[in-house]
Amino acid sequence: MEKTRKFLESIGLPGGDLYTLPTSEKRFDDGGQYRFEVPGIQGPKVMEALLEEIDKYGLYLHRVTQTKGIMSLSDKEITAMVDLANNANVELILAIGPRATTDTSASVNTPEGVRMGYRLRGQEQIVRAIEDVKRAAALGCRGFLVYDEGCLWVLNEMRKAGEIPSDCHFKVSAHTGFANPCSARLLESIGADSINPVRDIQVQMLSAMRASVDIPIDIHTENPKSTGGFIRHYEVPEFIRVASPIYLKTGGSVAQTHSWDSTTDDAKKRAKQVSLVKRVIDQYYPDAIQSPRGFNK
Repeated sequence: MEKTRKFLESIGLPGGDLYTLPTSEKRFDDGGQYRFEVPGIQGPKVMEALLEEIDKYGLYLHRVTQTKGIMSLSDKEITAMVDLANNANVELILAIGPRATTDTSASVNTPEGVRMGYRLRGQEQIVRAIEDVKRAAALGCRGFLVYDEGCLWVLNEMRKAGEIPSDCHFKVSAHTGFANPCSARLLESIGADSINPVRDIQVQMLSAMRASVDIPIDIHTENPKSTGGFIRHYEVPEFIRVASPIYLKTGGSVAQTHSWDSTTDDAKKRAKQVSLVKRVIDQYYPDAIQSPRGFNK
């Protein structure tokens, strides 16, 4: 195996998982090591309730993510979410709507089909996905959750060509199923601005991934029951130390599924989860640097 490991190292990749867990010296542009993200916020009323509750805890968010899909939102709802994000100085990520689970194929619902993730089947689905992004971009959104590597590649080409705004930001979902440094490097090379590996990635694997890319890594601190239901709050200090810059995706355990239609009460519970994670950070890694309020892509 040594020859293989040496080749990987010769192309700038780690020769294996980094069990030594070196401290990451990489940072966000503002000097921060970590930021908070709350996913699964499906509409403006729930988003408003979340932001109000977070403020009551004396905390702040850097990113709010909607996961049901842009095509599930009206123009009025998208505009309202964009306005809320701008007023709170929070990054808004809207999910691309077309995906395997809403396509006409039954494959994704079979035991073998789960391996598809949320990837797109056929070029028409790519066209529809692009239309989703163009619609939301026209209404002021600049952050997009992407589920398919080919879709990411073409969106990046469109961004470079000026077909969509140059400041659009592409976040790769855990539903692509990637979990190794080579996949992370590939996603970065085709336009990813942040990447979300599988939810059960171990710290030594995460450390190797950080050594391979410079873009932020998004990590679930907890999960809905449908994706394992595990809660990793006590691992968060090590997540930050070895993998910064990192987005801490918090509040997922409140939901039953990925696209759970959160209520305003759910939003308040998600805010509480952020406060619980912040407590762990403050106790076990008090020197960790949180990005200041607002965001810098």
